[in-house]
Amino acid sequence: MQVNYDKLWKLIIDKKISKTYLSQKAEITTNEMAKRVKMETLVRICRVLDDTLDDIVEMK
Repeated sequence: MQVNYDKLWKLIIDKKISKTYLSQKAEITTNEMAKRVKMETLVRICRVLDDTLDDIVEMK
């Protein structure tokens, strides 16, 4: 099973924020954004974006 983060990238574009800004606000490294993202990291991202996991991740 693959995890697809296209929804996340579209969401940050729609919210007009950068990956760097998101990384800083979520207190994660840009390397964490580029690799397979841990659940803890996804939760931090959701808190910053005020969204849910369903809004940022899709299972294929």
